[in-house]
Amino acid sequence: MSDDNRKDLLRSSARSLCNDFANKEPLDTILNNFSSSHDHDILCLEHGMQHPSVPFLGRPFRGKKGAREYFELISSLLYYEDMKFDDYFIDVDMSAVSVRGEARFTWKGTGQSWDEVFTYRLRFDDECKVTRYEVWADSLAAYLAGTGQLLGDSIKK
Repeated sequence: MSDDNRKDLLRSSARSLCNDFANKEPLDTILNNFSSSHDHDILCLEHGMQHPSVPFLGRPFRGKKGAREYFELISSLLYYEDMKFDDYFIDVDMSAVSVRGEARFTWKGTGQSWDEVFTYRLRFDDECKVTRYEVWADSLAAYLAGTGQLLGDSIKK
């Protein structure tokens, strides 16, 4: 397969996952974007310091079972709206895609909301299925919203 064809497949696979998540598709639809043949390689990791108030941060979730647990945990704690993705950067040699996202998040338990820009770095297997899902986001805003301490213009009244 040519690099251009592989690049197109990687972009399409990354967009599929991002669109499914942004459109709040059912969890099984989201998980269909993940590898079935490389379950042992699947890792979901949202970078940040581990803290009980934000249980999805800094904790590796492994395998498809772990990916399910991660997304279930996110959906139990957070609500999001107006999620958009752009600036897809495709690295054919690493079978990876980095993408910029933005959304408005609300911590369900406190009702506090914030606007956020975040980055995904996705790695893919030979079939262009996700094996690595990493997120860099505003962990301080998540912590403050989760503990009811978010101040300023970001709070949704």
